Amino acid sequence: MSKDDTKSSGRRSDRWFVPDDLRSMGHRSRMLQMGYDEADFLGKPIIGIINTWSDTNPCHGHFKDRVEDVKRGILQAGGFPVELPGLSLSESQLKPTSMLYRNMLAMETEEMLRAHPIDGTVLMGGCDKSTPGLVLGAVSAGYPMIFMPAGPMLRGNYRGEALGSGSDSWKYWDERRAGTIGESEWKEVEQGIARSFGHCMTFGTASTMTAIAEALGLTLPGASSIPAADTNHNRMATQTGRRAVEMVLEGLTPDKILTRPAVDNAVIVAMATGCSTNAVVHLLAMARRAGIDLTLDDLDAASRTTPVLANIRPSGKKYLMEDFYFAGGLRALMAQLSDRLNLDAITVSGLPLGETLKGAEIYNADVIRPLDNPIYHEGSLAVLRGNLAPDGCVIKPSACESRFLNHEGPALVFDSYPEMKAAVDDDDLDVTADHILILRNAGPQGGPGMPEWGMLPIPRKLLRQGVRDMLRISDSRMSGTSYGACILHVAPESHIGGPLALVKTGDIVRVDVPNRRIDMLVDDAELEARRAAWVAPKPHYERGYGWMFVNHVTQADKGCDFDFLETRFGAPVAEPDIF
Repeated sequence: MSKDDTKSSGRRSDRWFVPDDLRSMGHRSRMLQMGYDEADFLGKPIIGIINTWSDTNPCHGHFKDRVEDVKRGILQAGGFPVELPGLSLSESQLKPTSMLYRNMLAMETEEMLRAHPIDGTVLMGGCDKSTPGLVLGAVSAGYPMIFMPAGPMLRGNYRGEALGSGSDSWKYWDERRAGTIGESEWKEVEQGIARSFGHCMTFGTASTMTAIAEALGLTLPGASSIPAADTNHNRMATQTGRRAVEMVLEGLTPDKILTRPAVDNAVIVAMATGCSTNAVVHLLAMARRAGIDLTLDDLDAASRTTPVLANIRPSGKKYLMEDFYFAGGLRALMAQLSDRLNLDAITVSGLPLGETLKGAEIYNADVIRPLDNPIYHEGSLAVLRGNLAPDGCVIKPSACESRFLNHEGPALVFDSYPEMKAAVDDDDLDVTADHILILRNAGPQGGPGMPEWGMLPIPRKLLRQGVRDMLRISDSRMSGTSYGACILHVAPESHIGGPLALVKTGDIVRVDVPNRRIDMLVDDAELEARRAAWVAPKPHYERGYGWMFVNHVTQADKGCDFDFLETRFGAPVAEPDIF
């Protein structure tokens, strides 16, 4: 096909390649420079593939190969694939936290899609912050998009015992600190816990966010449950590429998918899976980016009425994501919840959610529990408020000892992570199992980036006494693979003068999860005196992206997006006229 034989289809990419003018000649000639014929790209839907592969991201280690499967699907459907490298947010390698860069990936995704001759996109992600980062950017760009999840890795193994990434790292590290295992056993855990590419195979943040993406309707049905090493994952990648082309031809844009009913579905599914606490900040951000006013109260209300059905660590005790997949996967779990979901919500398949769930079956009722036999009768998360967290904080009741759901004890306060780390290994530390450990200055601005420091290590002195859980409070986050009585995302954060900045060691703190309260038992006059004496910390950054982050990031109860990127509720996202 020559340019003379091609009429504009009205697609975005035509504006680059179809007009008979000097600029379009330049665009076409540079495509020819790369060895393409006009027949390869001219007049075809051009699909951008945002590939978040890198040499430092083991969760996406297979993406260098998997992108070829996606390209094959695009070509089969008559499209033209264009691979674009996206920021690779490796949860295991980035310091201080990949959360610092989630919004950078979102901005990069939005601008790459807007600036290139792209008609639609495939988003390749999976490692914790890559899923929300990609979705945030693509939703704001507004072009047809479909998400391709990385898939969980194979289960780990230690002396015949299945290991869950993250969760068992914490467990065995406590045992090593307690002196019950030595260096050789610890090395065996290290070498056996991550056996293949793919993201964490517990229901941590990665599995939570890919499940949320599927529940929102942004993936092919069942895509989020397929293990990364399974050849069904290759086929899903190719199917995703084919579907991306079809979505462009159909004009199926994100605003038709990411609706209030879809967000409500995602909230219910998240609670039923025993989701990571990180789901809160990402769900809030994604909903608000789409102009949907999701709040902490909405999440808490759903949690009160949604049982945890996925018996997967860390909320569950035995199973991992491979077991979940073979038990029927997310489609089976959603089918179990069908009377609670908005089945008319449109998905990237072009079908309403209810149609995509037809035929889904549960093959192991201990892995995916029935509604009358859940692993936890309420949802995964609870939102607490009080004078310690007036704008809210989050706990995961399903993953902690029940005795801490109503607890009162003295605070032991740490102002920094290094201070805390040194103290918990001090055998002379003045601490009991009833103390409440508090780490502050670790929020969105204070961290910076709200690092995953919230699962404070239990003091070694207590570990040797047999203690394996205690109450911990922080304005930071914790890994979705973590567990225990951890209260997180305290808002407003201490770095900007939130009440957490006023707590002193020895203050009595009361936690009442059933009544959703968290308070320090300090009278108002004393708190006012402390507030008057409080001195704001020095800013972390004076330039660059870090400066932009700390000056524009919203608080945890708003999703930690940038204030200038949120969509005005009810207002459409308008593409600027770039020509």
